[in-house]
Amino acid sequence: MAEEKSFYMTEEGLEKLEQELNQLKTERRPEVVERIKVARSFGDLSENSEYDAAKDEQAFVESRIAQVENMIRNAVIIENDEESSDIVQLGKKVKFIELPDGEEEEYQIVGSAEADPFEGRISNDSPMAQSLLGKKIGDQVTVQTPGGEIDVKIVEVS
Repeated sequence: MAEEKSFYMTEEGLEKLEQELNQLKTERRPEVVERIKVARSFGDLSENSEYDAAKDEQAFVESRIAQVENMIRNAVIIENDEESSDIVQLGKKVKFIELPDGEEEEYQIVGSAEADPFEGRISNDSPMAQSLLGKKIGDQVTVQTPGGEIDVKIVEVS
C-alpha cells in the first residue's frame, strides 16, 4: 500500500480546512443534489446541459471533499520551539532583503496545503523556502527561482 503524504500546516490552516470541509458537506453537496433533481425533471438526460453541468459540479465537490478529508487525516501540525528563534523553520515568518537593491520581503513558510504567496505564505516545497530553511538571521543566501538566481540576506525570523 502506498505511503500517505503528510500535510504540514499551522493550527489555523487545519481549522480553515475543517471549515471548508463542513461547508462542502453541509452546503455545496446539498445544493448540487438539488440542481441534479431539478435538471432531471427537464426530461431527456442525453441532451440536458443543466444535468451534465450539475453532474460535473457534483464530481468536483466530491473530489474536493475526499482531498480535504485526506489532508485533515494526514495533517501534521507545525510546532515551533522557542530555543531556535533565529533559525528559519516551517511555520515561522522570515523577513529578508534582496541584494543588492535592498527590497524587503516577508513570508511565512507553511506546508503546501495552506500556501498562498499572495497572502505571504509560501510552501516549504518551494525553491525560496528550500533555500531559506535552516538558515539564521544575518545569513546571506542564494535562491534559485524560475526567473534566475537572487541573493538575499535574512534580517528577521519570528
